[in-house]
Formats: sequence, C-alpha cells, structure tokens
Amino acid sequence: MKLILHSAPSVLYPLGRSHFLGCLLLACWLITAGVTLWWWLASAVADWRPLLGCAALLIAAWVMATGWRRAPVGRLQWDGQRWRWESVVYRSGTALEPPVVVLDVQFAILLRLDNQAGAVWWLWAEKSALPARWLDLRRAVYAKHRPATLQDSAAADRAVGELAATVKHPYSTPARHL
Repeated sequence: MKLILHSAPSVLYPLGRSHFLGCLLLACWLITAGVTLWWWLASAVADWRPLLGCAALLIAAWVMATGWRRAPVGRLQWDGQRWRWESVVYRSGTALEPPVVVLDVQFAILLRLDNQAGAVWWLWAEKSALPARWLDLRRAVYAKHRPATLQDSAAADRAVGELAATVKHPYSTPARHL
C-alpha cells in the first residue's frame, strides 16, 4: 500500500491595500460622524465638548486614511515547501512563518504574517485581487503543513508501516482456511 500525501498547490497572491478594510473603516467613520453630529445638535449652545469630539473625529479620519495608504503592498508566495513575502522593500523575498488566519469572511481573509526577523504584518487577502487563484490561496493557508521528514512518499510509507505494526486489533489474526 502506498500512501500519497497531497499538499496545497503553489500560489503567488497579491496583497496590499484592502478595499474591504477601506470600506469598513469608512463605514465606522461615517457612523461615528453621525453620532458626533447628533451630539453636537443635542448639546447646549455654549458646550465646548462637541468641538473636542469633532477634532477627535478629524484626527481619527487622518489616522485611518494614512494607515490604509501605508499598508504594505506585495505578493505572498507558497511554493509547496515554504512561505515568502515579496515587495518593494523585500525584493528578493523574505521567509515567513506559515500565515495565521485571524478572520475569514469568505471573500476576504485577514492574515497575520510573521517573518523570521520578527516583523509582523496584518494584511487582508481579497478574492477580487486574483479570483482565479483565490481557492488555491485558501487551500494553502488552511493546509496542515507536514514536516520535511515526510516530504517524500518512501518516508511516508515507512512511517505508516511503523504505525501499523504497533497497532493491535482483535480481528487482525490470520483467518484459518478449511
């Protein structure tokens, strides 16, 4: 019996400024702006606190827009063995730990990427970025990556054989023929 272990397909997927995140931030800001406007209209004429709220709202808009514009842009690569991040800063690519799926909303996935130098990126992968390879990316980030010792089928066959030899089953005795 030959055991065949399949791994996720190789994939190169673009990541960067997420439209989903941009829309989510804009929606939150609009809700906050509505509450601030309601607060302004409901407060007394000489009350200075709604002005402070408006200033905080403008600062929040600037911080959100700046953060969204400065989001890392690059490509996430899975070659069947290891993960890599390629971007303008990392032209030759940098090795990554396997990405951690933080949130999955089917058409977008929030990934936590850790490189070996200790940098951490939180990036959204979106289906709209490359629909033809979306399912390949999903398979790769959700796949259980096996250790390098089981990469070839001979090593996998030996491991399964050793495991099978240690398992005793009450019906595993040979049948007697009459």
